[in-house]
Formats: sequence, C-alpha cells, structure tokens
Amino acid sequence: MYRAYDELEQMVNLVAIDSKFDFGKEDEQMSSNSYLSQMIIDEPNNLFNFCNIGYQTYYNSQEEIDLIEKLFFDGYRLGEVSNNIALAEPVFRDADIVSLDLNAVKSADSGNFVSFAPNGFNGKEICALARYAGISDKVSMFGVFNHHNSRQESILITQIIWYFIEGYHYRSKEYPFGSRENYIKYSVPIEDETLVFYKSDRTDRWWIEIPFVSNGNNKLKRNTLLPCSYEEYLGACNQELPERWWKAQRKNVL
Repeated sequence: MYRAYDELEQMVNLVAIDSKFDFGKEDEQMSSNSYLSQMIIDEPNNLFNFCNIGYQTYYNSQEEIDLIEKLFFDGYRLGEVSNNIALAEPVFRDADIVSLDLNAVKSADSGNFVSFAPNGFNGKEICALARYAGISDKVSMFGVFNHHNSRQESILITQIIWYFIEGYHYRSKEYPFGSRENYIKYSVPIEDETLVFYKSDRTDRWWIEIPFVSNGNNKLKRNTLLPCSYEEYLGACNQELPERWWKAQRKNVL
C-alpha cells in the first residue's frame, strides 16, 4: 500500500489502528507484525509521519515506545482514545493511508477467538474511528487487516466499511482542496513564535500552520496546514506549545 505512493513523489502519512507498533527484528522477513521497520529503512523514504491509535503498552517494549518518540512519530494509548474518541479526528484528517488491524478490537466485540484479545476498542469505538477515516478529505487508502475469516468477524468488518463509506459521503472538500479564504485566521504569540491557526467557517474544524523554513532542507516544500483541535488552540492561548505541531516542525527539517 505504502509503495503505491512512490510515483506521486510526495510525503506520506500513515495512521495505524493497532495494539502494537509492528516493529520487526533485524533480518526478520516483512510481515503484518514487522512492516513498520521496512517502511522506515527502505528507499525511497517517503514516510513523513506514522501515528498509532490504540496501542496497548504491555504489547510493546519500552525500546519501541522510545523509538516512536525519537522519530517524532505519534502514539495514542487505548485508554486515551477510549476516554475521548474525538482526540483521533485531527489525526485522521492528516492521513493518506489508514490501516485498521482487527486485533485492536477486543474479542468480545470482534468475535475473534483465534488470537484472544481481552482488551481493545469496542464495536462502537472502532466504527467511529472508521467514520473519522472516511470523512477525512485526505485519506486515499483504507484497509482492514489481520482478521481470521470468521462469520462473527465479517459482521463487524461489514459495519466498519459501512461507516467508512458513510464518512466518505460527508467529505467537505476542505484543506488541502479548498481555499484558505474560507477560513478565519488566528495569530497566537507564544514564546518566540507566532502560531497561526485557521478555523473553517463551514465545519468549525481547526488547522495550525507549519511554516516553510527557506534556509533548511525541508521535507515539506511549502507552508502546510496541520489539522488540530480547538483544545490545542486554547492551549496555545495559554502558552502551551502543541506537541503535534512541534513534532511536525522537527520532522520537516531532519
């Protein structure tokens, strides 16, 4: 899926709904449990950002968690997202590829008793995440993986796909497709920066600007808008630098 974007000569953002980060060991053949290592290492390296939604700490080593931070990638624990499902919406809005691992759903809701998962997203939550993926104007590839072809799982997969299609039906064609003239611009001075936010007057969704640094080796070749939340705007007004904005800045010049 990822290599299909090579000919477009653009940076790619991947969001994985998964209980694991899927880093592989050295010399391990690529599989559904080790693909991320290959994506990071293989050339051409077009991966700008990876975000995991729903990881469960006991399935991931501390070294893997530290590596996610070191690479300025994003990871949201299962409990974080379950407590506030809307936290994931801006993340999907910036994704090109969304990979949904059915092992991220607890077995009581997925019907998967081949590899039993006592914890995970419930059916309602996973369908809400699929709808967020569908409603994102940027997502161009969506896949459901690691199921066991059981009758029970097929019912949930059908509903996941239904919610993705419903979300797709309600796409609003905003950034990067629309003009910034349809947005309200807010400038927020913070430390030695001035953060620029944009709010859509159509959907009330928010973006923050990642400025182009002319004297650096930028991966992004122009000013870019990063989807964000209203809470991140309020945090900036209280002199709190948005973490996702800071990570995007760092990745841009590495």
